Amino acid sequence: MEAEVQLDSFWQNSSDSAVVFQQLNQLKQQKERVNTITRTIADAETGLALLRDNPDDADIMTEVVGLITQLESVVSNVEISCLLSGEWDTLNCIVTINAGAGGTDAQDWAQMLLRMYTRWFAKKHFSVELTDMTPGDEAGIKSATLLVNGEYAYGFCKNDVGIHRLVRQSPFNANAKRQTSFAAVDVIPQFDKSYANIAIAPGDLRIDTFRASGAGGQHINKTDSAVRITHLPTGIVAQSQSQRSQTANKETAMAILTARIVAQLERQQADKINDLKNDSAIAWGSQIRSYVFHPYKLVKDHRTDTETANITAVMDGDIDVFIEAQLRHASRR
Repeated sequence: MEAEVQLDSFWQNSSDSAVVFQQLNQLKQQKERVNTITRTIADAETGLALLRDNPDDADIMTEVVGLITQLESVVSNVEISCLLSGEWDTLNCIVTINAGAGGTDAQDWAQMLLRMYTRWFAKKHFSVELTDMTPGDEAGIKSATLLVNGEYAYGFCKNDVGIHRLVRQSPFNANAKRQTSFAAVDVIPQFDKSYANIAIAPGDLRIDTFRASGAGGQHINKTDSAVRITHLPTGIVAQSQSQRSQTANKETAMAILTARIVAQLERQQADKINDLKNDSAIAWGSQIRSYVFHPYKLVKDHRTDTETANITAVMDGDIDVFIEAQLRHASRR
């Protein structure tokens, strides 16, 4: 009951100014897209009229084809922006990757996914901060948490929540046997101060400090700069070790913790974010996408049946085809 009261207060007291400003920017962008479509249609019509009078003019043909291609691209972008209409789609987000069944191969697979998403974020011009990463026992990573900032970051990223399955010849097996591995991707909105004005009692928090792992020079090796915060009533944990100071890591961990608490409370009260968590076992039968490296090459999304054999491009971050297909698929449900 106390959590519900806190949530009601959170919604009532949240400032609308940041939301209004964000919506205004989005409306300006939509207006510019519409203007671009109008101009491109007019230019294409002019080009087609010239082409009718000069059917053998290769330059005019090239220009018209270019205009039509540009128009298709702009219309597609408008379609996608219309599909990004969820309550939290405009927010930044927190992405977590966890290795699942498959031992060392799964931990290596989790690191491969981290690389894939990092490259995709760069293509989308999202800024990314790796706030926490737990190395694998022999290779790869056990888990990683990233803060992702960008236009419609949550709206795009939420479409990859679920289990990702890898099939390949294992580099960690002396006989190079075929190995199936799993990793889970989870995404929640990153609530800023205008959203997350929620009271968390200091007595409900346990704050632990420890030495950050990984590369970082003498500072990381000599100081307990990493911070782990546990919300005792819910058991929710957040930690950060990417910053050089304990204070900065505490602020980052607190922001992540607040986002996770708000997301959980929202789910409990109204079930509005029912796709934030995937509680399925990170193993067989629950994957949303399969990446097959051997005996053939294929990446297939099992929700939309979208697939491609260009697995190299996918692992380099070319995953928009899957994201956009899932957006369209979800809009028809």
